[in-house]
Amino acid sequence: MKVAEVMCRSAKTINANETLKTAAQMMAREDVGFLPVEENDRLIGMITDRDIVTRCIAQGKDGTSRVRDAMTKDVKYCFENEDIDEVMDNMADLQIRRLPVMSRDKRLVGILSLADAARAYSPDAVGIAFSGVVSPGGTHAGDRNPRLGR
Repeated sequence: MKVAEVMCRSAKTINANETLKTAAQMMAREDVGFLPVEENDRLIGMITDRDIVTRCIAQGKDGTSRVRDAMTKDVKYCFENEDIDEVMDNMADLQIRRLPVMSRDKRLVGILSLADAARAYSPDAVGIAFSGVVSPGGTHAGDRNPRLGR
């Protein structure tokens, strides 16, 4: 099965120059905790609700700070025509729960989350990937896996 068969195609983006308040409001309205960040029609980062809290609020910044101040610049992604099993293995290795999905011309076409994959593909396969996500280590601990983020 390919990523395109499982991913959510209704990915919302936010501009890097928007405020964190706008990002938080969009996350609340869309019921998501993750937004791809764009600038000049290109994906330049990702922001999560956790990023807002740990990179800004915890440091005394407020909702008027810019998305670019809290976003993760090292964007990991997958392609829509990749095999879902391979991508889930990579997600487990990198300890990430969701990925932007790109077309081969590097345009955002959707989001792949472990939850989407569990509903549409295989709860058992996703369980294996999720066990990697919750294991100690991963990119936040300094590990780097070159298999994603081509």
